[in-house]
Amino acid sequence: MIQYLQNLSFWDWLALATILLILEVFGAGGYLLWIGLAAACVGVLTYLFPALPWVWQFFLFGLLAILTAVVWWRRQRSPLPPSDQPGLNRRGSELLGRRFALHEAIIDGRGKIKAGDSLWLVSGPDLPAGSPVKVVAQEGVVLKVEQDVAREPVR
Repeated sequence: MIQYLQNLSFWDWLALATILLILEVFGAGGYLLWIGLAAACVGVLTYLFPALPWVWQFFLFGLLAILTAVVWWRRQRSPLPPSDQPGLNRRGSELLGRRFALHEAIIDGRGKIKAGDSLWLVSGPDLPAGSPVKVVAQEGVVLKVEQDVAREPVR
């Protein structure tokens, strides 16, 4: 075994890196990616410095593996910058405060409005179809509406 370790070449490190990266593809969650990257770096260093002793190769591999894992861990834990589109994944939030005409009458607290090319389920007081309503809240896919008494045109 010592004989093999004393004759490590850059091909051994690149093979290890390849195996680790292939295993990463099968779902290691990013852990083997960084260890594989460390093995590839040691392979490049071994290519550039072929007389590098195997003890130093393993030391560099361990150091680089820990360093890349810590950098990755810190990156994962850092807070994301605020979005320039706060309502991106909250479909319907753009309808809050807008006025519509009821597409289907609200009966027993449920009805529908047409917003653009979509029909939205609404809840509110019983009103006939065509009545002007204003969207005041959203609960999941249901918009809460109230009767609109303003004289502004309905969209």
